[in-house]
Amino acid sequence: MKSSKYKFFIFVNLIILFNSFNSYYLAQTKQNSIIKLFCLQSVKDEMIKAEMVYSEEIANQTCDCYYEEFMQTASHQDSKTKCKLETKENLNHNRKI
Repeated sequence: MKSSKYKFFIFVNLIILFNSFNSYYLAQTKQNSIIKLFCLQSVKDEMIKAEMVYSEEIANQTCDCYYEEFMQTASHQDSKTKCKLETKENLNHNRKI
């Protein structure tokens, strides 16, 4: 009898543990997707203002960079500046090739 109670207790704790991990990663995924949606729109707007042809690949690379930097520095402006410069350098490098 004690063995079955103990197994049940472990089982319930495992379910609670897995649910807490799942909730955390689901929240992270939602946060990433919301940030990415805003970022993609911003990159598109900036490319159009600069009279550039919009490239989904460039926008995704820029936004991935932004998200990673933002998670490390927690500074919107620093992340934006760094990733804009990286994208600009990559575009200039590709034009020279």
